[in-house]
Amino acid sequence: MGQIVNTEQAQAWNGYEGIQWARSQSRWDAVNEGFNAPLLGAAAIGADATVLDVGCGAGRTTRLAARQAVHGRVLGLDLSLPMLERARATTRQEGIRNVAFEHGDAQVHPLAPGAFDTVISRFGVMFFADPVAAFGNLARALRPGGRMAFICGADAERNQWIEVLAVLRPFLPANDFGAPGSAGMFSLADPGRIHDVLSAAGLAAVSVERVEAEGTWGQDADDAAAFMLDTGPGHHLAATLEPATLDRARRALTEALHDHEVPQQEGGHTVRLRGTGWLVTADRPG
Repeated sequence: MGQIVNTEQAQAWNGYEGIQWARSQSRWDAVNEGFNAPLLGAAAIGADATVLDVGCGAGRTTRLAARQAVHGRVLGLDLSLPMLERARATTRQEGIRNVAFEHGDAQVHPLAPGAFDTVISRFGVMFFADPVAAFGNLARALRPGGRMAFICGADAERNQWIEVLAVLRPFLPANDFGAPGSAGMFSLADPGRIHDVLSAAGLAAVSVERVEAEGTWGQDADDAAAFMLDTGPGHHLAATLEPATLDRARRALTEALHDHEVPQQEGGHTVRLRGTGWLVTADRPG
């Protein structure tokens, strides 16, 4: 393991946040599944490719990349030990042999120069303390002519899950999901900033395209509300509120989610919410 410089994020993703994501892997995969095809299509992973998955989490995109790079190899890199433990276990269960996982900080992790044909990430590159340094490290790990493809958080107002969570504002001292430019979900929400950061990191042919996908957040409004309040921010909120206030917040969130229940042919409902992101591609100059 290399040096960890992004200590604030490392603390979060090795604490409750990472533990919750690891034990809720299938649920988070259902939330983000619609972004996999656009990401992998843009990455154009060849059968013999060597691939780096940055912020791989529990390894869903790592394993999908490995199924494309059938004669190659894929490395998943993440700060979170709980999520990497889950990633390794699931990979063993699925019998995928061309995958490895490493614990490290992409900003400084020692990556062999030119070792990878492709670098990918699904919502894993918005949390860098120094994004130019991080993308520079990743760019150097690409071979000349290699491709980077990632999805990052786009403008908040086009995400239905944020529209729903807005009902919690009366119960919050602040409602900051990460301002553009600060490390957080929407640090790369400005396409101009994406171009500036990647260009400064030595990447070229930068392209930014909006992608939207619906995700499944729960079986019904009650289930989805419980899941949202179990996430890191929801858990923090619950810890700061009196029981009666928390109950009001839960009821408000559940009521908002009722509008997004979708009937299923086999009976019952699911809660579907639209998410939006930027699909970004860039190349290391040859």
